[in-house]
Amino acid sequence: MASTSTAATMSGNGDTLTMPYPVEFRKRRAINWLTLGLTYAAMYMGRYNLSFANKSLSDNYGWDKTQIGAIITAALSIYGFSAIFNGPIADRIGGRKAMLIGATGTVVFNFLFGLGAYLGFLGTGELLLIYFATIWSMNSYFQSYSALALIKVNSGWFHVRERGVFSAIFGSMIQSGRALIFFLGAILVAALPWQWVFFVPSVIVAVMAFMTWKFVQNGPEDVGFKPLDTQDASSGDVGPVNFSYVFKKVFTNPVTLTIAVAEFCTGFVRHGFEQWFPRYMQEAQQLPLESPVFQKGAAAVVLAGIAGAFFAGTISDWFFKSRRTPVAFLGYLLQVICLAVIWKAPSINAVIVAFVVNSFSISVVHSMLSGTASMDFGGKKAAATAAGMFDGMQYVGGSFVGLGMGWLLQNYGWGAWGPSMIGFSFVGGLLMLTLWNARPKVGGGH
Repeated sequence: MASTSTAATMSGNGDTLTMPYPVEFRKRRAINWLTLGLTYAAMYMGRYNLSFANKSLSDNYGWDKTQIGAIITAALSIYGFSAIFNGPIADRIGGRKAMLIGATGTVVFNFLFGLGAYLGFLGTGELLLIYFATIWSMNSYFQSYSALALIKVNSGWFHVRERGVFSAIFGSMIQSGRALIFFLGAILVAALPWQWVFFVPSVIVAVMAFMTWKFVQNGPEDVGFKPLDTQDASSGDVGPVNFSYVFKKVFTNPVTLTIAVAEFCTGFVRHGFEQWFPRYMQEAQQLPLESPVFQKGAAAVVLAGIAGAFFAGTISDWFFKSRRTPVAFLGYLLQVICLAVIWKAPSINAVIVAFVVNSFSISVVHSMLSGTASMDFGGKKAAATAAGMFDGMQYVGGSFVGLGMGWLLQNYGWGAWGPSMIGFSFVGGLLMLTLWNARPKVGGGH
């Protein structure tokens, strides 16, 4: 058990750390965030693997883009609404339990999705499609706990002035899970039956769930330190963390409500890009997933996501004095430019560059709003509720890129893909301009 000495001393106005954290505190916090970040990264593998089985499912069962899109829409809709409702639950039970619940469900339902390959007695029609849509929706329900849990735990371990940079570190760790499924997914689909792209992540998530159970704790006080005064929107608040408290803290604040609308826009662009770009490369650009060009492009997309998180966190904390919305505005602006290039598609090289920069810009927005602003404006007492609303609205927006975009692509082709997303990035950018100077007040809203 660690010493009960204060984890850190803050200045009077909460703007700076006046002394370094004790070595014991920093070591314990590192174990906590490293384990938690790797678990979330593993869960990302069990979320984005469907995009690599997208075309294989069509080839095996004769389903068109609209039918595949139905699976995507069902899952993203469930994720979005579940995140909104599970946020207050995660605030009540704590991030550690929430992550264990989410990881367990991810293991089970990724395995069951892969098991669908052996259910030939269901045929290849509507009954099997319902099975896959239901299983993937259940996976999404449990996946919705992951971001809430991560943000809830971190909100108790990080002061508001260091959250931008540490969110960048977490963003890069999360992208590592995305990177692994980008590389591993393409190899698995090329070398093995498609179901292995679900079986392998299931095993990896199971290992990390055990590590979370063993090493992660909700806050410094759980390992013998005094609670950290994080100087966020819930600092100084007294009383129980009940549904009334978190509802008032998050759902009545005009800043959080505006961010939630912007995140709806983010979701349409993010998932419109991520759910369909492997198939775009296969069909519009005639690049197999195992080709060197695709592999290098996919690697660059992931690295750009990592760079985006670091860029956003660093300039948010150091240049914009922990304001998140100006950085998110820059991300939206870059998205508009990149999507215009994808729309015109002057060459394969130009498209790949646009893909890479778009991944950078999506990561900028996501890390600032869902990853950091949720901790700031929800405060550590309502961080999961804020994250649930932001992340949930993002996935509700993303749900339209399944059935809706599948139908659009089926009927109008890949030329409609880029322009379908531009307007959402534009609206998101405008909303961030209205919140340019928004910052949390201690014990208050903004």
